[in-house]
Amino acid sequence: MRTGRLDGSEGGGGLCRRRRSLRRPLCQPRLPGDRLADRVIRTLALRAGKALSGAGWTVAVGESCTGGGVSEALTGVPGSSAYFLGGVVAYGNLSKTRDLDVAEPLLARHGAVSEEVAVAMAEGARRRFGGDVGIGTTGIAGPGGGTPEKPVGTVCIGVATPKVRLSHRFRLRGGRDAVRRETVVRALGLLLECVPQRQEGEG
Repeated sequence: MRTGRLDGSEGGGGLCRRRRSLRRPLCQPRLPGDRLADRVIRTLALRAGKALSGAGWTVAVGESCTGGGVSEALTGVPGSSAYFLGGVVAYGNLSKTRDLDVAEPLLARHGAVSEEVAVAMAEGARRRFGGDVGIGTTGIAGPGGGTPEKPVGTVCIGVATPKVRLSHRFRLRGGRDAVRRETVVRALGLLLECVPQRQEGEG
């Protein structure tokens, strides 16, 4: 049996190198822009939670390109169980039709990344969970998947209540993570447009 010291003799240097490599950070440091986006998301989620609570409303989410990011933001607020009912990550078209009741002809006519489908996802989530308002997100975060008509960064967001349907199409810039974060920001902003805001001094 051969033995060696950890000073590099008798092949021990490889073990030393491996031990040193384990001390290196496993994740790259977050960039300032990422931290800023996270702060904006937290602020908007708090505002949305306050608005939902004040209105006595509940919310449900149907997500594609954000992959659960909107649900994560909303449930990151303490006490969110009072207004957050649930969410569905419907990444593929099969999940959109099966889990959110998006009509196949609608998908075929407009494509998954469209305002029409975003609204249908929002309405499907709202109905599935019995909420007052639903949010739907769909888009092309990249780096691939874009087309001349719908390039990378194209995002559609829908919000649905029993009386209101609101949707927007955005062209967002940046890498995949940046597009996904910004989509969460825009979705929370659109939610705030639909929820009744209690005025100062009311109640």
